[in-house]
Amino acid sequence: MNESLVVNDSSAAGEPVPWMEAESLNQHNSSLELSAAPLEFPVNPWDIMLCMSGTVIACENAIVVAIIFYTPSLRTPMFALIGSLATADLLSGMGLILNFVFQYVISSETISLITVGFLVASFTASISSLLAITVDRYFSLYNALTYFSDKTLQYVHLMLIVTWGVSLLLGLLPVLGWNCLHEPASCSIVRPLTRSNVMLLATSFFAIFVLMLTLYFKICKIVCRHAHQIALQQHFFATSHYVATKKGVSTLAIILGTFGASWLPFAIYCLVGEREYPSVYTYATLLPATYNSMINPIIYAYRNTEIQRSIYMLLCGCFQANGSYRSRSPSEV
Repeated sequence: MNESLVVNDSSAAGEPVPWMEAESLNQHNSSLELSAAPLEFPVNPWDIMLCMSGTVIACENAIVVAIIFYTPSLRTPMFALIGSLATADLLSGMGLILNFVFQYVISSETISLITVGFLVASFTASISSLLAITVDRYFSLYNALTYFSDKTLQYVHLMLIVTWGVSLLLGLLPVLGWNCLHEPASCSIVRPLTRSNVMLLATSFFAIFVLMLTLYFKICKIVCRHAHQIALQQHFFATSHYVATKKGVSTLAIILGTFGASWLPFAIYCLVGEREYPSVYTYATLLPATYNSMINPIIYAYRNTEIQRSIYMLLCGCFQANGSYRSRSPSEV
């Protein structure tokens, strides 16, 4: 969703006016708009916050991507999915930064379409990667004995192909013509996306969120069954494995809570909001959504012992490419 935030006065035949001035002109109706007009207004503070958020996101996830790429021991299905998530969040952060630069330096309709497509694709890939990780966690517990096999690697690769393929397709839709540049009446709360486009994205989010909740519920049932078996037969599972499983479930609870708190407000507003509503509502719901990409590397990567070890070795100057320790099971992440 492109946040090139220039508020326009709906009573002035669509001519863009400064954001600070729009707030004082009798609270005229407004919407997010990309404009090619010369910059004659102060920088929108919301745009500054989005750019700062994008900078933090890009820096955090760039480290994760580099660590996974340069550490052979982390090249497993589990870390491939985490790497996909970090890459998507990295692109999201870069998109927010580029959006700010292009808006205030080289603003044009063509660039606006490219930027919004880039942001839609990267945020969609981030959300889809979270779903792929949840599916992977479920199968790692449901089929624990056969998880480490070639079949697992194949379905992980398939999930990655589907994740990035769908994300790229959704990102290309505005560029290929599904936009409101020539039909202002069809614009959504985020211009140049149409209302139908935004509703499609919001509906897809709710479908993914419900699926993740369903899988999380099934994972909890599996863990409870494991706990019951341990109580009946103390040595059926190693204690360390059970502790690791509990940690994996708690991680899922944290990520689901964070995911919902970050994206639900914006997704709901996409369904009920109108382009005439004050743009501050869009900013206030969109900014928290970007925080999900900021929190993801902390939950999935920086809490992981092996990534912590790799970072420590890198900072100490003793980073070795032939790490010999074995990757942990996905349920431990």
